Amino acid sequence: MLREKKQIRDTGVEVPPLIFGSSALGNLYEVPPPATKRSIVAEWLRAVESPVCIDTAGKYGAGLALEEIGKGLEALSVSPQDTVISNKLGWKRVPLHGEEPQFEPGVWKDLSHDAVQTISYDGILSCWEEGNELLGNGFSASLLSVHDPDEYLAAAEDRRARTERGKQLRDAYRALEELKRDGKADAIGVGSKDWKIIRELTDSVDLDWVMLAGSLTVYRHSPELLSFVDELDRAGIFVINSAVFNSGFLVGGSYFDYRAVSTDTDPELFRWREQFRAICRAFDVDPAEACVEFGRAPRGVSAVAMNTTRPERVAKNARTVKARAPKAFWDRLVQDRIISVTPEQLG
Repeated sequence: MLREKKQIRDTGVEVPPLIFGSSALGNLYEVPPPATKRSIVAEWLRAVESPVCIDTAGKYGAGLALEEIGKGLEALSVSPQDTVISNKLGWKRVPLHGEEPQFEPGVWKDLSHDAVQTISYDGILSCWEEGNELLGNGFSASLLSVHDPDEYLAAAEDRRARTERGKQLRDAYRALEELKRDGKADAIGVGSKDWKIIRELTDSVDLDWVMLAGSLTVYRHSPELLSFVDELDRAGIFVINSAVFNSGFLVGGSYFDYRAVSTDTDPELFRWREQFRAICRAFDVDPAEACVEFGRAPRGVSAVAMNTTRPERVAKNARTVKARAPKAFWDRLVQDRIISVTPEQLG
């Protein structure tokens, strides 16, 4: 069981080195049976000493993940005081018309609702209220953020539209700041696949924490990003690294950054993975452990977030946080140009 914890600034919120992602509970790519979902929640509680930290979002299954978290915690008689829940806001549940949701077709399976993006002052407050209602049973999110601001800004048709969306994003953070000021949230942050949007936000928003999504991995780790993580560390901003397996691809999955890939469409990607896995085999290193060790290595990274559809993987994910590969393994990866820097150099 993991017992180590770090505090987010002076908020009083203590977070373990492993945060549990919940998109699987929202039927991401597949539909786990109800018993499996309950077992996943139960394994979270066994893997980490209280309070357990759970990352979720209204986007995950159009609110389904939030409902499953609440039901699972209630079934296990967990007290709200024994949890830290992070809710990424910006997507709200709406009725489903047709056979599948339209907000991300082909990604979420067997849903009963659709979701729409609503990033504005009123929209964020509405998402916050809905999120707590879906959790139910006295549970509420204490860590709040705006979900996918990078995608929201990138969807602007022209410069004028991006300026307007930028204003709406600032209004969304004004709502979060008021929730924190009123004691309805403990800390505010941002989760983004494009880390440069996080950097842009730090110039205008007083963030307590940030979540990098798939941008700092053993496969992808630009010097510019690593320098930015150092800046966040010096500013006292808590950094969570998520998607360190790049949607599971680095450990054998068929999705990379939330899209299906194949040797026909992405031959270089598969070639890199085979080289990486071959060196893992040569040094008897678990690829998942290597991914997590690298993802945690930068001094500014305080926690990693991991997600799984398999209850038995939860304990293994917890063990990967403590695992360390030999120096020769990392040196070989650098020598073969699989990575550009070793964890030792990042720490």
